[in-house]
Amino acid sequence: MSDSGAVLPWLVIRQDDNGNRYRVGRYATQDEARRTADKLQDRGHKQLYWVERIGQAARP
Repeated sequence: MSDSGAVLPWLVIRQDDNGNRYRVGRYATQDEARRTADKLQDRGHKQLYWVERIGQAARP
């Protein structure tokens, strides 16, 4: 939860071609997170993007 009180349980995660993982952003809805991940994925870079909910096991 942020200072504003908003709940942002959905994460967009990026994995680069060296296997390093980074949190790209937090989102209120799964749909919002998925749209962001899809836009980033469509750029054609070697990075892998996926969406997960806080508390879920990570999966590439």
